[in-house]
Formats: sequence, C-alpha cells, structure tokens
Amino acid sequence: MCFSLVFYSFFFFSSGIWLKIYSSYFPAKRRIWKNEFLQTETVPLSCAVVEDRKPGYWKEEYILKQIATVKTRVMQLIKPVDPCTDLPCKNQKAIKASGLSWIIVLKDKNGKEHVMEMAHLSFNDMSVSIYWHGTSWPCLDVLSTLKLFGVLPLLPDQSTAPGKNGPCRRSLIAEYYLSHLTESSVAVGSDKLVQLFSLNPGLVVGLWKGSNEIAFVMVSLHYHQLLERSALGSATVQYVLPPNEPVLDDVDPDYGLHAYDLHLDMHSGKHTYMCGTFKNLFCRKG
Repeated sequence: MCFSLVFYSFFFFSSGIWLKIYSSYFPAKRRIWKNEFLQTETVPLSCAVVEDRKPGYWKEEYILKQIATVKTRVMQLIKPVDPCTDLPCKNQKAIKASGLSWIIVLKDKNGKEHVMEMAHLSFNDMSVSIYWHGTSWPCLDVLSTLKLFGVLPLLPDQSTAPGKNGPCRRSLIAEYYLSHLTESSVAVGSDKLVQLFSLNPGLVVGLWKGSNEIAFVMVSLHYHQLLERSALGSATVQYVLPPNEPVLDDVDPDYGLHAYDLHLDMHSGKHTYMCGTFKNLFCRKG
C-alpha cells in the first residue's frame, strides 16, 4: 500500500507540473457575455483534471501542441514563392522559426561516434551553406562514415533560442563514406595549407596538407523540400522525396525541351559571383 501511495503522489506531482506548463502556454478559454460584447476569460484547470488523465498525458499534449504550433507558423512562412526560382522566398525566416539546425556525426572504425555542432551557416538565393570547423577533429585514418542530420527541438519556444542539450529529433539527410577518401576522390582545389575533396551530394572536406587531419567540412543544401528532408526522416532512414517526372512538352518526340527557365546562382559563402535567370530556353533532342 505504501508503494501505491508513493506512486500515486509521484504521478500526481509530475502530471501537475506538466499541466501547469501546458496551461501557461495554452490557457483554456471560454466565451462569456458581458455588456453585449463577446469576451473571453481564462479558465483554470482543476486538480480533478489531473486525476482523470493517464500518466504522461499533459507532457505528450504539450509537446504535440508545441510542434503543431511551430509547424503552422512555418507553413505560413513557406507559402510565398519566388517567381524566378519557384522556391519558397522566406526560407531563412522559416528555418529560424522552426529552430532547425544541422549536425554531422563522424563514426570511427571502432563504432565510436563524434558529434559536431554546426559552426556557421549562410543563406543564398537557392541554397543554404553550412560549415563545421575546429581543433578537435578525429584523425581521418580512423573514420569510416560521416552522417548529416537535420535537428529539430521537441520543445520549441518562440521567445528563446532552442537549447543545444534539450530534447530533439534527428532526420538523416545523407551518409558519406570516408574510408580511402584521398585515394578514391579527386581533389577539387587546394592552396598552400588545405586540399579540398568533394563528395556527392554537396559535401566538401578540407584536409590539412601533409597530414590526414580535417580542417573543415562544408555542405550546400538546395532549398527544394529542404524542411521536409531535414525534419521528416528518422535517425536511420532518409525522407523519400516524391518522384519528379518531367511533363512532355510536345507530341513530337524529336522536339526536345522548350519554354524553360534556368536560374543560375554561383556563390562562395556569403559572396555571390553570379545570379541571374534565363527565360524561354529550348533545345532539340539531339
């Protein structure tokens, strides 16, 4: 009987805390008639409400409603579309509103994982570039894979930035194999200190010359369904994009493509070298 009493007290105390948190963010309201004007007032939830719910109900309700609130706000932000790129034109605001961030997880040949938080990101016309750099990289010789994840906080808060150590959900975006990187990949650039290697899709690894030490990692992510890819996958499975089948332009199979627009965006970090749209392009099938 003592165990049952302790369990009941703990359940009531825990549920009461989550009910208080839930009520402070999402107060229950009722309509009242006063002086011929419709008004609302907050209705406090009684202790009896706690007893009527299963364990963990108010915690689950709070998390689900927070996620739904942020999702609604984000969906409103990505509705406006840029006529040149046909992509959402408020991606930067949507990403900040959702609390979305990205991490890379380096796995060594012994199975140990090294989590690297993003150091910097820059928003471009059609993509976002994310950078990781520091002095605590593991040696490339012992690494096997690099995984890129989108990270969403489970308890988003409009008034504060999401905490790095708070509960979050990972969505796998891509996995790269680092074994024999310098042997199987061709260097795409170098200077006196660093040599660059490229891995598809969109990953650049900078290695210090004369050693197999990582200097930095950079990835460029296209805005096309970026939020879905960064949020709707799981920690082990990537989000599957819907199939993209081009619409036939003409009944004549030899005609090829016509009336297409090409938007070209060349950049390096925050510096844009070329950005323009070319309209009404066409080509013959040959």
